[in-house]
Amino acid sequence: MKRINACFIMLAVVLISACSSGEDDLSGVQDIPGLGGDTWVPGSLDKWLHDTMTVPYNIEVKYKWDQFEFDVTKTLVPPREEVVMPAIRAIKKVWIDTYISEAGSLFFKKYSPKFFVLSGSASWNDNGTITLGTAEGGRKVVMYLLNDFRTKDMPGYSKGDSATVKQIFHVIEHEFGHILHQTIMYPVEFKKICAGYYTGNWNNISDWEANRDGFVTAYAMSNENDDFVEMVSIMLIEGRAGFDRIVAAIPDGISDNGSTKAQAVDRLRQKEAMVVSYFKTSYGIDFYSLQSKTRKAIEELLY
Repeated sequence: MKRINACFIMLAVVLISACSSGEDDLSGVQDIPGLGGDTWVPGSLDKWLHDTMTVPYNIEVKYKWDQFEFDVTKTLVPPREEVVMPAIRAIKKVWIDTYISEAGSLFFKKYSPKFFVLSGSASWNDNGTITLGTAEGGRKVVMYLLNDFRTKDMPGYSKGDSATVKQIFHVIEHEFGHILHQTIMYPVEFKKICAGYYTGNWNNISDWEANRDGFVTAYAMSNENDDFVEMVSIMLIEGRAGFDRIVAAIPDGISDNGSTKAQAVDRLRQKEAMVVSYFKTSYGIDFYSLQSKTRKAIEELLY
């Protein structure tokens, strides 16, 4: 906080000096969007978002550009307005409606984040990875890559677009999983299943390689909490049959970390059982039923 205050003080000094010099004519300079000079009249999209998300669920969706909702060091673009409604409609179908169907509206309203911020592009990191979503304090979720969102009823859709759409659902389920486990912690035994295999080098590992050590994705290898919510997310978006295929595809042989196929399969099945048990004991949710509904909703959008 001290560094931030110091930067603002320095900036104020520079601005005061520039203004007092009287050398610059700023009469023709237009306001910079996002710095307080831009306004707009709410239109039909704003009303639809208000009626669809804010009124029933108290969720605000912000798609108008505001750089200060993001990391100011990143180069990003705003979402195209024509993708906002289809994306939010799909998110409601896959995430909101399925949870409410399984756990009730009171559960969803209690635990759901209340502020969604949309970016059209991905957020690239210095290590070559991309951030596709973030959550802050269980309240704010930032969604990236909205401009690549296409479902089968949108112009230009191809089956290759399904991976991008599923990735957006993956992010939402992942971040909501964090909110749930931060409210009620998953069993400590989960952390012991792959103890010693977590690594900060996960971005240099493929999902296929991670599977061989008993992780559902490479990102799951980053830490125990992300391991848990990656299990939740992948199990939901891929469905029970899809998760079974991931497990069945683990090859024979020994991984680079010395894991056998049998060990990897056993770890994934232990995690699966713990996720299912956690949802039932912590929130009274039949996970397999939620999983079936989520996968069906995704298939109706994409296939």
